[in-house]
Order: sequence, then structure tokens, then C-alpha cells
Amino acid sequence: MAHTDIVRTGWVGRLPAAWVPYALLARADRPIGFWLLFLPGLWAILLAAGTAAQAAWLGGLFLAGSVLMRAAGCVVNDMWDRDLDRQVARTAGRPLASGALRMRQAAWFLAVLLAASLVILLQLNALAQVLGVASLVLVASYPLAKRVTWWPQLMLGFTFGWGAPMGYAAAAGEVTAVAGLLYAAAIAWILGYDTIYAHQDREDDALVGVRSTARLFAGRSRAFIGGCYGATVALLAASGALAGLGWGFFAGLALPGALLAWQVARLDTGDPAGCLRLFKANREVGLAVALAILLGRL
Repeated sequence: MAHTDIVRTGWVGRLPAAWVPYALLARADRPIGFWLLFLPGLWAILLAAGTAAQAAWLGGLFLAGSVLMRAAGCVVNDMWDRDLDRQVARTAGRPLASGALRMRQAAWFLAVLLAASLVILLQLNALAQVLGVASLVLVASYPLAKRVTWWPQLMLGFTFGWGAPMGYAAAAGEVTAVAGLLYAAAIAWILGYDTIYAHQDREDDALVGVRSTARLFAGRSRAFIGGCYGATVALLAASGALAGLGWGFFAGLALPGALLAWQVARLDTGDPAGCLRLFKANREVGLAVALAILLGRL
């Protein structure tokens, strides 16, 4: 059976039949995506928030916004990629590629998601609102990257990491060098884990002409991903030092560092299911970084 990451069982399988294609289009069957979108914003909020109440309020808004915007980004991606998706085993069953939904239905669904996201965005300060609107450029352009560059994973880093400067702006009302270093750390992290993810499609991508860092680095992927993860930890340490976090933060970084090193050690680029498991393990990495920030603020 061809490898796929679509999950039609569980709670998605219990939905009314007419709802299932929309749930699959939004990747509601795979919550890892909204976690990975949310976590850089959470880091920034925990780093910059003045009080626990402010951190909880903003964290809740960013969590809801991440669920909605991740879904919107998936809709945009599938609208752009429906023809390519039909040619790749992992994605051929997606609702637009398979014909379960039409483009018009996807467009209406996207409008609803964006409207709900706007309601959340309006709860933030003016600077965060501007950054939120600016993120739409990244969301819309990411699906094009694989057609014009070998580095679409870097473009995803810019897009999914955007929560770092946006979350910092929402909490502090400004974007400083601390936010810049946090954003750079998120980009390096995403570049690493999305290269692992892209190894699921490496052979099909070569056949249809889709570019990726998984294809670009091929047999050198372990060293490349290790370099990305090493840069992630170094940039996180630099942001914490500039922010004046306590020793608990630097001690706490040992846990995400160890989790990232474990991914590199376990990587088998010829095992698509194994690559997916390693990719999903990054939720725990991101939560461990958040814990380190909390320890640094004690």
C-alpha cells in the first residue's frame, strides 16, 4: 500500500459524510500542523509577556488563530497543488486532488476560515495586526516555492516561524533583536524538521519535478538537518541571553537539544513512515523550549 499521512479513522471518521472532505482539507486529522505553527508564537509570548494573565490570554488567542490559519494555509496549498498532488502517492487522496471537493467549495471554506481569523486578529494590538496581515503574503506564496526554488522548506520556515515576531509584538508592543533571534531559531528548526518531512515524497517529487531540500541534500541530509538543529539551539540560547533569562533557561535547553539530537541519530531517509514519526516528535521539542523559557523567568 502506498504511504499516506491522511487519517480517515478516529473522530474524523465519525463526522457526517459531507463534513469529512472539509476536515481532511483543513488537515483536522493531523493536529501536529497547528502545534508547529503555534509554538514559535508561544515562545515569544512567554518571553515577552508582563504577567501570567497576559500570557494566558494571548496564548489562547494564538492557539485559536493557529488552528484557523493552519487550516487556511492548507486550503491555499491544496488549491495551488491539486494537479501535482494527484501524481504523488502520499497526497493523491487529498479532497481537491481526488475530486471529493471542487475549487468553488474550497474557496468558500477558505473565506470562512479567514473571516474567523480576522475576528481573533482584531483582539491584538495594532503592530501585531499589521504583522498578521503581512503573514498572508507568506501563506499565499509558500505553495509556489517548490516550483521555483530548491528551498521551499526555508519558505515554510519564514511562514510558520512568523508567530515569533508576531507573538512578541502582541505581548510587548514592539519587535526587538530578541524577537529577531527567536524568529531565526524558529526558521532553522522548521528548515530541519520539514526536510525530514519532505523525505516522504522524495522519489515522487523527482518524477514530477518538485524541488525540496530533501532532494537537494539527499545523502547529506543527516549533516544538513544536524546543522539546522544545532543553529536552532544556539539561536535560542542567544535570544535568551539577550532577554536576560536566568540560568534555568540554559539548563532547560538541554532537553530540546537532546530531543533534536535523537531525531538526527534516528533518521532513516528511506523510511517514509519513520520520517513522519520524527517530524511529529517536534511538538515535544517545541513544548520543551517553552518550558525552558518558563524556567528562565523564575
